[in-house]
Amino acid sequence: MPGGVNSPVRAFRGVGGTPLFIKSASGATMTDADGRTYIDYVGSWGPMILGHSDPEIVDALKEVVARGTSFGAPNELEVELAEEVIDAVPSIEMVRMVNSGTEATMSAIRLARGVTRRTKLIKFEGCYHGHGDSLLVKAGSGVATLGLPDSPGVPASLAANTITVPFNNPTALAQAFSEQQDIAAVIIEPVVGNMGCVPPKTGYLQAVREMCTQNNALLIFDEVMTGFRVARGGAQERYKIHPDITTLGKIIGGGLPVGAYGGSKELMRNIAPAGPIYQAGTLSGNPLSMTAGIVTLRRLRDTAVYRQLEQASQRLCNGLRLAAQDAKVKSTINRVGSMWTGFFADEEVVDWSTADKCDRQKYGKFFHAMLDQGVYLAPSQFEAAFVSLAHSDDIIDRTIEAARRAFATLER
Repeated sequence: MPGGVNSPVRAFRGVGGTPLFIKSASGATMTDADGRTYIDYVGSWGPMILGHSDPEIVDALKEVVARGTSFGAPNELEVELAEEVIDAVPSIEMVRMVNSGTEATMSAIRLARGVTRRTKLIKFEGCYHGHGDSLLVKAGSGVATLGLPDSPGVPASLAANTITVPFNNPTALAQAFSEQQDIAAVIIEPVVGNMGCVPPKTGYLQAVREMCTQNNALLIFDEVMTGFRVARGGAQERYKIHPDITTLGKIIGGGLPVGAYGGSKELMRNIAPAGPIYQAGTLSGNPLSMTAGIVTLRRLRDTAVYRQLEQASQRLCNGLRLAAQDAKVKSTINRVGSMWTGFFADEEVVDWSTADKCDRQKYGKFFHAMLDQGVYLAPSQFEAAFVSLAHSDDIIDRTIEAARRAFATLER
């Protein structure tokens, strides 16, 4: 395997050292191949909102796997999960299941280009939308972690159709619209998770929505990370913004591989076989992924879930902030709901230029100090962390105490 891993950020290149190989996980913890257990704030990069190995999901999977693991034909479970998504996400009236977040964003962009008959795409510096050719331009996530330039292998002709502007800067977006023609869509993480957690400034998403409408460009919300995470209906519910197309993933598969994209019936009826824009997938609507997703999304109907996640995340971030202050370590914490990132930075992190100023080396030292204390954080300064329902007050208090010890080692 290239670099010994199947996804780059797992390789610990951003923090140094050798990656953990995980043997099992339960609740808020993971156990590695050497038998050591860690409190986990990666959560498989977001989907484990109920915690690892949730008993209800495990039981449901045991039951469905006995009936078959893949059909390559329609099944009732696809309909049930689609109904859950449509009920929850304000802008989605019709949805297409796929197998990953990357597949969802690639398909959403094709839909936008096909409907508008335009070519160009606007994205934001430091936002990551998967590894599709049109999207690996000034991307965040593992690209930023590894310090790579825009990826070789992306044809210059494709890269030329992607325009990048700073996040949280409506003036820059307005200028891009004024200077460029033929813009099919704007794609944005409404709460960025791939340069660390970076919330939108007040009124920013509304400004983006208005500019897209004024310029007849479609607005794509990449809610692969934020969907069912920052609210049941995602960031669009939390910030009351109505995108044209939404991409989903992670949580809607309950820990199994999945993705989806959706929008109005008018838009989605352009997708084959209802319309001429082609997209297909052999394993789309896989019964195992659909089952885990159904169990998860039905549990998330309970509004108490989000109150619990909010309280737990606030307790954690307040404790980490105070621990850093007591140790006289300069840091700032961004949080939206149960998504958060601690940056070793002197100023507020609001976009890629401010995120890029953070102290990567100090984060690497802190990461390993926390690992020594039995806490597993993202092996990159530029990834969000996540709290699950399994993170009890006791687990959070243990994490804060571990951070106090880890901050002390930084000062030494």
